[in-house]
Amino acid sequence: MPKISRFKSLAISVMVWSVGGSAIGVTPLARAAAQEEAPSQHAAALAKHRPDLSGHKRVGKASFYSKKFAGKKMADGTAMKLKGNNAASKTLPLGTTAKVTNIGTGQTAVVTIQDRGPHVNGRIVDLSPSTAQKIGITQDEGVAKVEVAPVAVPMPDGSVKAGVAAQDAKTDRRSSDVRAK
Repeated sequence: MPKISRFKSLAISVMVWSVGGSAIGVTPLARAAAQEEAPSQHAAALAKHRPDLSGHKRVGKASFYSKKFAGKKMADGTAMKLKGNNAASKTLPLGTTAKVTNIGTGQTAVVTIQDRGPHVNGRIVDLSPSTAQKIGITQDEGVAKVEVAPVAVPMPDGSVKAGVAAQDAKTDRRSSDVRAK
């Protein structure tokens, strides 16, 4: 068997690689272009659920956690409590405090965003079962139109931004202080 030099071996490898890649539709240039596009596709995926630091209210559908998630670890590392004030949002930063109002009943509750979700299109927040019950979402309905108004939004630099409902929270506290006296 004839001996193949290193140079010839390298040349053969390159030919096989380029011919093989062409045979399946991937040329070295196409592969390089695909690698350049990957970051922009990733950026688009991130933009879809980019954290909303605006503090503005939003309106959409709310659902509630299934009982099977009780005790499971949430995105912030804590256990999901069926009777807690925990909630999930795709876009509000973890740690955000928000006032959730059932538009149909007018009932409100204050929640803390501790998880990511809901993982169903068209829904903006998942609530603990007890919070859902407080605002009038029954198991029969399962979903209700709500307004989610941030009270306090944690910022990436560690500061906290007052949300649109921060003024409401101050007013609610003052009126409860007056009633207590």
